[in-house]
Amino acid sequence: MSGLSKTQITSLPQIYSGKVRDVYAVGDDKLLIVASDRISAFDVILGDPIPGKGKVLTALTNFWFEKLKDVIPNHLTGIDPKTVVKPEEISQVEGRAVVSKRLKPILIECVARGYIIGGGWKEYCEHGSVCGVKLPAGLKMAQKLPEPIFSPAAKAEVGVHDENITFEKVVELYGREVAETIRTATLELYKRASEYAATRGIIIADTKFEFGLDEDGRVLLMDEVLTPDSSRFWPADEYEVGTSPKSFDKQFIRDWLESQPWDKTPPAPKVPADIIEKTADKYREALRRLTGTDIA
Repeated sequence: MSGLSKTQITSLPQIYSGKVRDVYAVGDDKLLIVASDRISAFDVILGDPIPGKGKVLTALTNFWFEKLKDVIPNHLTGIDPKTVVKPEEISQVEGRAVVSKRLKPILIECVARGYIIGGGWKEYCEHGSVCGVKLPAGLKMAQKLPEPIFSPAAKAEVGVHDENITFEKVVELYGREVAETIRTATLELYKRASEYAATRGIIIADTKFEFGLDEDGRVLLMDEVLTPDSSRFWPADEYEVGTSPKSFDKQFIRDWLESQPWDKTPPAPKVPADIIEKTADKYREALRRLTGTDIA
């Protein structure tokens, strides 16, 4: 299976190309969102794609949208992406695209953390808190928190690190009603998803959600949901406090990059074929474990 690094859809105007997704306008009120096989690490897009990755992200996101639709409405329209492009472009969208409502993005990464790891662990070690949320002393790496926390970050441009902020800053930026809505939704989505994933042998250590506002000012869930790109998935049977657990996400390729003599600025090192293959396998295993299905 070869990877799709960039879409070439000429039948619709392209309005955005991000770390993973290429976005096209469908009229004035809808978007075609295509998940490529690009992969980023440390906010740098790597030179080689991960074959099938975009299809895994789309399949998992659609699975979670359906499972969690009673928590908060989402941006899906139900329109088949194959119907909005030319016949010769169908292969670029099949299995990896959705047609969504066009929303006004809330520029906050809404992170739910159930375990202390990654950037949250570093912040905890320095300050004893994460995004202004005070945590108990003496926690170990990868330890489960007494209860999940909401740790928002202000979204940055591609290639620039998002900045962790406090809930009070979210209130300042978007008002209390929106801030409380996205915090409540983030924690409830994480709770529901974590409970389900546990029945499939997976720990969701943390995850991030994105929200937008429709024309009536309602908050909707958008973008990707509970994928290996936006979450840390750990195999429950190999989890151990005090270590960085094995994962079904891009932590595997991050760990390889950490072992290279690289200053985390573009261009990234060339990733060996076996690392690409193993990363692709981890993404597909997450899909199989959580949904019982695989990509074509």
